[in-house]
Amino acid sequence: MENGTRVLELDSLSAAAQWEEMDVLVFDTWHWWFHTGRKQPWGFVQDGNSTYKDANRVTLYEKALNTWAKWVDTKVDTTKTKIFFQGVSPDHDNCTGATRPSESTQGQHPGEIVLEKVLRGMNKSVHLLNVTKLSQYRVDGHPSVYGFGGHRYVDCTHWCIAGVADTWNVLLSAILDQI
Repeated sequence: MENGTRVLELDSLSAAAQWEEMDVLVFDTWHWWFHTGRKQPWGFVQDGNSTYKDANRVTLYEKALNTWAKWVDTKVDTTKTKIFFQGVSPDHDNCTGATRPSESTQGQHPGEIVLEKVLRGMNKSVHLLNVTKLSQYRVDGHPSVYGFGGHRYVDCTHWCIAGVADTWNVLLSAILDQI
């Protein structure tokens, strides 16, 4: 906290020690990086000794993922702990009232590019549950206008996070059955 405001510490996972002995860890972060205004979970960003109000979100995401990757590589025993990353939740230009899948996507998602780059640079094994492309097509994969609040409340937060909700659960279950 700085002056009563939350600070996003890009180079710290100080609370992560509690995760080191888990059997299974599932991570997902992309969705929160583009929240602004009152939905943004931090007021300042800290990177080393520098604190600032904001910066390019893709750059911040990459720095944070590299901190996470370093923590996994140095602190997690992957012979005991299986690590999964849910992939990247897509950004739909307009999903209000969608009842059919999209016929095209906007290409590879920038968050997906960053995530894949970081995962390739890691020493430890992380299972990527990559349903990003599928989710880009599935603009109809959440209730949108059929849910609470109609047109005023398109709930992408709970239905688009890292994919059509049941798809990544099925993938995770299948992988856990194999290991």
